[in-house]
Amino acid sequence: MNIAWDLFTPGRSLLGGLLIGVATALYLWGTGRIAGIATLLAAPMKALWERSSLGAQRQRVLFLVGLLVAPWAWKHVAPMPPSSVDVSWPVLVLAGLLVGVGSRMGNGCTSGHGICGLSRLSLRSLVNVLTFMVSGVITVFVLRHVI
Repeated sequence: MNIAWDLFTPGRSLLGGLLIGVATALYLWGTGRIAGIATLLAAPMKALWERSSLGAQRQRVLFLVGLLVAPWAWKHVAPMPPSSVDVSWPVLVLAGLLVGVGSRMGNGCTSGHGICGLSRLSLRSLVNVLTFMVSGVITVFVLRHVI
């Protein structure tokens, strides 16, 4: 992946971060639940797997739909930044599965721990975020410089 630093927009990045913070705060205030994506996705998936009603998961499903609709809506307001994926589908699927397993083992994902957990001064979230970051740095170093 190449980063086009000349296209970096700190104002938009700040606005995006603020919107994420406001969305997670509103979700917590409105539902009393943490807006961690792994947890939000797990309950509806479990309901589908067990062939039970998604009605009880309505708030979570709507939040996830919002995550999918937001980029589509944004592209009608402003151009999306260019992106590319430089790996094969099997590697991408394996990486997704590893992230899923890791987020279940860590009782949450980067959004749950990094945004919601750290803002609540959770020690468990701090340990998880440090683990995510160190693992990411080691993985990139090994893939780019060792292998």
